[in-house]
Amino acid sequence: MKFSGKQIQPADNRPAPTAPPVSPRAPADQDAALDVEPDESLVALAQRGRREAFDVLVERYKNRLYATIYHMTAHHEDANDLVQDSFVNAYRKIGSFKNQSSFFTWLYRIAVNRTINFLKRARRRNHFSLDDMDTNIQTDPDFVELMSHVTPRREVSLNELQEQLNAALQKLSESHRAVVVMHDIQGMTHLDIARAMKCSEGTVRSRLFYARQQLQSLLSEYL
Repeated sequence: MKFSGKQIQPADNRPAPTAPPVSPRAPADQDAALDVEPDESLVALAQRGRREAFDVLVERYKNRLYATIYHMTAHHEDANDLVQDSFVNAYRKIGSFKNQSSFFTWLYRIAVNRTINFLKRARRRNHFSLDDMDTNIQTDPDFVELMSHVTPRREVSLNELQEQLNAALQKLSESHRAVVVMHDIQGMTHLDIARAMKCSEGTVRSRLFYARQQLQSLLSEYL
């Protein structure tokens, strides 16, 4: 039809185009989003079977866990094995986590207990000796920091001091060694240590005092 000499186009009755559907996020985007989630959310997802959520927790805490275990064992290979064992055990038990403490405290408890049991078995086998200690401890940042606070009365090489310190630490009971590592090296509070070891803060303070007294006595020649 024409109007005033112009062709009138018929109305287009086709529906207006809709926006394209939003595609689901790629796995890499999902992983990136999980990286910023708090522990509580990641734990809840892991309890519902989201393995990638637990993987984020592993990445978040593996270095701190390794540092603690390494200072308890003075051996890199043993520390790596125990870190892996602790995370495997935590994953198997994740369904039993009730948020009564932080996830890290719960994880720490698993790791410290498994390390103490390992050290007890090693001691019974007479497996642990100075020959087993990892000589790479000389370059470990935490060890260097610890040594910076020591004022020897006589000149000794770092190797000799390392030997004496490691020997002294291994003479402590496993529970006393654990509190020294967690408090004096890792900087954990008495409360966090108490939660990790399932004991009172008073017990932590008592063990720490006794352990320091023992170390002072064992290292008196170097202090």
